[in-house]
Amino acid sequence: MTALSALDDAARAVGLAIRGAFHPVAEDDAGAAQTVLMLGPDEPAFWPLFQASDEYCDGTANPLDRWSKRVVGGLAQSWGGEAVFPYDGPPYAPFIRWATRTGQTFPSPVGLLVHDRAGLFISFRGAVLLPQRLALPAGPQSPCLTCAETPCATACPVGALGPDQPYDVPSCRAHVSSAAGAECREGGCLVRRACPVSQRLGRQSAQSAFHMAAFVGQ
Repeated sequence: MTALSALDDAARAVGLAIRGAFHPVAEDDAGAAQTVLMLGPDEPAFWPLFQASDEYCDGTANPLDRWSKRVVGGLAQSWGGEAVFPYDGPPYAPFIRWATRTGQTFPSPVGLLVHDRAGLFISFRGAVLLPQRLALPAGPQSPCLTCAETPCATACPVGALGPDQPYDVPSCRAHVSSAAGAECREGGCLVRRACPVSQRLGRQSAQSAFHMAAFVGQ
C-alpha cells in the first residue's frame, strides 16, 4: 500500500501539498473511491513554480485553473486515481464537505474554513479520488480552540466578515476595489492575514495580490 507521506512528497515536488484526506461514505458523493485526497498550494514554494509555468506566462485567461488541471491531473494519473476540481459543474463536487471530512479543516469564527497548518489561507486546487484505502493519521483539533485573541473577528475594515453573520461579498469587493482597500488588494485579505496560523504559512504578497485581482475582476 502506498504511504500517504510518499504521495505528499510527490505533490510537493510540483508545488502542491495534501491538505487532508478521508475515507468517503455514500453521503460524500465520491463514487467508488476508497480515499479522497485534498490538494492545496504548498506555500511558499508554490508561487514561484506557478509563476514559471506556461499557464502563467501565456497571457490566456484562467491560468491557475489551467495549471491546476494539468498538475493535479498528472498526479491523479500517476497515482491511478481520478482528479476532481471545485469549479467543474454543475453538478459541483462538495469540496466544503470534503474539506471538513478530512479532520484538518474546520469552521472559523468568521465563517471561513480554517486549516490546522494553512490557517485562513487554506484553498484547494483539486482533489484526487483513489480506488485504494490508505492508512490515515488521526486529525488535529481546530486551531481556533487555542486562539484566545481571535484577531480574525475584528480584522475586516468594513465588517464584511465577522462572527455570526453571512459574508457580505458586495461590501468586500467594493472596499477591495477602492483606494481605501489598497492594503487588502495588494497584500491579501486582512481577516485571513490576521489568523496566527496563516502568518506562519509564508504566503507571498504577490500571490495574494493575484487572487485579489481575480476577485475584483481586474
